[in-house]
Amino acid sequence: MRQLIVIFASVFLAEIGDKTQLATMLFATDRSIGRIGVFVAASAALVAATLIAVVAGEFITRFIPASTLKVAAGAGFILVGLWTLISASR
Repeated sequence: MRQLIVIFASVFLAEIGDKTQLATMLFATDRSIGRIGVFVAASAALVAATLIAVVAGEFITRFIPASTLKVAAGAGFILVGLWTLISASR
């Protein structure tokens, strides 16, 4: 159960305030669509994207160990963070 809470919290925090949420808020302002329609469509899109990530992760780990993927992902996040900090200071 703890792992599920960590996964939920990680995805939830990553999604709050990102461009997907902002786009969804923009779509919700269109009264002709309706809030329920926006919610259903956006939820389905997130579920589909998550399904692709899960299937891809399962496939990739057949060839590359999960520990190697975690190190590569961590290094990638650090590099993006450093690039962002360097870009912001110019």
